[in-house]
Amino acid sequence: MNPYALIILATLIITAVLDTVAEVLNLRALSPELPEEFRDVYDAEKYARSQEYTRVRTRFGFVTAAFDIALLLAFWFAGGFNRLDLLVRAIGWPELPAGLLFIALLAVGMGIFGLPFRIYSTFVIEERFGFNKTTVKTFILDLLKGAALGAVVGLPVLALVLWLFDAAGPLAWLYAWMAVTAFSIVMQYVAPTWIMPLFNKFTPLGEGPLRDEILAYADSVKFSLQGVYVMDGSKRSSKANAFFTGFGKNKRIALFDTLIEKHTAEELTAVLAHEIGHERKKHIIISMLIGIVETGVMFFLLSLFVSRPALAEAFFMQHVSVYAGLVFFGLLYEPVSTLLSLGMNVLSRRHEFEADRYAVQTYRKPEVFVGALKKLTVSNLSNVTPHPFYVWLNYSHPPLLERIRHIRAVAGEKVRHRGKMRVRVRDVM
Repeated sequence: MNPYALIILATLIITAVLDTVAEVLNLRALSPELPEEFRDVYDAEKYARSQEYTRVRTRFGFVTAAFDIALLLAFWFAGGFNRLDLLVRAIGWPELPAGLLFIALLAVGMGIFGLPFRIYSTFVIEERFGFNKTTVKTFILDLLKGAALGAVVGLPVLALVLWLFDAAGPLAWLYAWMAVTAFSIVMQYVAPTWIMPLFNKFTPLGEGPLRDEILAYADSVKFSLQGVYVMDGSKRSSKANAFFTGFGKNKRIALFDTLIEKHTAEELTAVLAHEIGHERKKHIIISMLIGIVETGVMFFLLSLFVSRPALAEAFFMQHVSVYAGLVFFGLLYEPVSTLLSLGMNVLSRRHEFEADRYAVQTYRKPEVFVGALKKLTVSNLSNVTPHPFYVWLNYSHPPLLERIRHIRAVAGEKVRHRGKMRVRVRDVM
């Protein structure tokens, strides 16, 4: 059998097995006994509901993953990639527009086959557990906006990459890397102002105790904010969140309106202190730089495999092309991508601990911060007892119980430090 086909098939099988083992272990780790730490925020009924939510989402994940693999294998071994390529070539277009059409049709096909699962997830599962606020109109508009954005923004970048790999010779990977990196940096500035408002409304936080508390804290740590915004997250879900976005003068904090509804001014400021901690500790820049390096590695490897006849033969292609090679390389690259994602998850969890430490050390209200995190967990029906293997494989944030222990340990360090300082002062006196 073709060696590239063997690698891709082995990757699909191993990934599926690892994911299944992790999911099963995670389900078995669900404990009917409510952890002591959460007895002040969870009642027995809501805790049982959170566990049922985890079970339902996990089972749904099994179905969607199995369907995705079955669809890929069926399309692959029925010669679907070659038939689509021949259909596109029959139009008679030059290589570049033909390649864009080939990839666009694959993306549209994936979207159509995945649409029933998105609908079921949104309007059945999320509705059942009281999260869904999405109307049919909003759902359809999101699909149309996403498709339009992909066409307006994604296709030109894809066209540039395809053209470079077809015309720029051995250094095509380097030029593509530079172009995509420049595009990614520009998007960091453009997205908060032009793209995100296409999907959500961002309103400057109005005058009041919350704004006063936030600005007082930001001033105390000498952090300049372009603005604090309220995002209409309730337009789609009752789940709550907050995030930091942008660079330079465009940096801003976005608080979901659902978050504001359920938390006090102090709790929200503690959450904001955590987000500012990410910026102060350079986590956003570090992640971006790692992403740039990873992109360079990916493009270099792509240059080695994209036009190899054996890779095209693995998918029963009659013609070798850059655009088809790009698609097939995406499947071949999956083991590298998985390993890199595991490493990024480890780094991300470390960054979360560092941001928590910053929030405790600068806002100095650890129990307020703990309370905010607990409320978020309860309102989102998050799993409070995930299995360690599942965490290692999937979590970008540490489990909440670990975060709480870390927050209190940091708070204890500060108390002990202040006690030692007082002793030293008395000794001097």
